[in-house]
Amino acid sequence: MLTSPLPFSRARLTLVFMLASSVALSVLLIVGRVLMTGHLTFLFLIWNLFLAVIPFALSTMLGTALGPLKARILLPVGAAWLLFFPNAPYILTDLFHLDARPGVPLWYDLALILGCAWNGLMLAYASLSDMQRLVQARLGVWAGWAFATVALLLSSFGIYLGRYLRFNSWDVLANPLTLFYDIVNRVLHPFSFPGTWGVTLVFGLFLLIGYGTVRLLGQTHEAA
Repeated sequence: MLTSPLPFSRARLTLVFMLASSVALSVLLIVGRVLMTGHLTFLFLIWNLFLAVIPFALSTMLGTALGPLKARILLPVGAAWLLFFPNAPYILTDLFHLDARPGVPLWYDLALILGCAWNGLMLAYASLSDMQRLVQARLGVWAGWAFATVALLLSSFGIYLGRYLRFNSWDVLANPLTLFYDIVNRVLHPFSFPGTWGVTLVFGLFLLIGYGTVRLLGQTHEAA
């Protein structure tokens, strides 16, 4: 699924259709919950899903750009992709919001949040596969996997910044000094912030193993 060529072939269109259908189902579950309860409890997940779509849209833009245009947009779009990429796997941490609430059975909220988390993960993996393929085409297989590994570890660090320090991607422009201070402080004094590196390493390894598994499943299916 994630190893199809980037141009809009039938396989690519099928992937986009499946991802869009899955996101649409999550949005319907969220809207349905609002209608059932009259409360906006999980409406923020629609915004999180929108942010998760951005890196996939950016990687698709890069993958389908041609010739000189791709060369001109590679650096700025690639930087924007790296900035927004953590928003996709970040939705996994929205499982923290799961709790029994009146008006909706717990299984409904579980399905709702798991669906959003699944979408974030799949959008992240599809987007990363696009970017890895671009790096691999220029620098080779090992460079492609090194890029994917670093991107997932950085995204895990971004998950920590978003979940625990409440930074957003746009804080790079809106609040750069505070963001820079908090990052540098944790890099220079790692033993003072064990939670930072615990989240980064554990989530990074989880995401990397999951990504490798999805890629291997795709290759196994093609080989069969």
